[in-house]
Amino acid sequence: MNLKIVNTMSVLDTIIANKQNEVAIRKKKISMDDLRAYPLFNRSCVSLVDALHHASVGIIAEFKRKSPSQGWIHQHAGVEEVTRGYENAGASGISVLTDYTYFGGRTDDLLQARQAVQIPILRKDFMIDAYQIYESKAMGADVILLIAAALTVDKTLELARVAKSLSLEVLLEIHHASELEHINPYVDLVGVNNRNLKTFQVDTALSVDLAQHIPDGYIKISESGLSAAETVIQLRLSGYKGFLMGEYFMRNEHPAMALSKFIAACRGED
Repeated sequence: MNLKIVNTMSVLDTIIANKQNEVAIRKKKISMDDLRAYPLFNRSCVSLVDALHHASVGIIAEFKRKSPSQGWIHQHAGVEEVTRGYENAGASGISVLTDYTYFGGRTDDLLQARQAVQIPILRKDFMIDAYQIYESKAMGADVILLIAAALTVDKTLELARVAKSLSLEVLLEIHHASELEHINPYVDLVGVNNRNLKTFQVDTALSVDLAQHIPDGYIKISESGLSAAETVIQLRLSGYKGFLMGEYFMRNEHPAMALSKFIAACRGED
């Protein structure tokens, strides 16, 4: 996730503290037993891993209204229209941001996306508590995001284990080689964020550099700063099967059309 800040870790700490308060409030409103009773809680998840294994390009298209670094990107975008358009345009999966404070997202966004599409949905948020994983399952998510920079190794293991117990897949996001230690047997996909959290410079070479260090058996995802078909083609040669992209499409008046053109360019059809 992109955070335009001077002192990254102190602000990230603030974000996590805010998220802890938010989760505490949500727990009081809806219990985990209540979540288990939600109709979507017992649905069979759709595998993003399988979708990416069979994809010719592998775009995970993100529904993203706002960014901490860029402000509003597409404030009044309709969830169902955009996500259904993404699916029809050939996305392998959908990413939905549910953090309101920093990304303008809502849990209802994921619920609406689930009603609109059949392909895998990633819930993108700052995951810090097992409650959020149960919540994700109840919303209809298929995959959850764990950010290494926001979690200890032990907490990553704990949350990933809970996710797998609910048949959810786990995408672990890393930003540096030192975070490779967060990878554990319950992780399915490893995402490399190309944005430096200290300088906010984007360098897709980071994905290339870290690719060889990610153990075999984990689907590799490249995130952030992707806007050229040539970059995706290069990264596929480095072993990446998935590409998480949001701002590039959402800045367009018609995000699905932008995605369709991008996929065609990656296939050499433009």
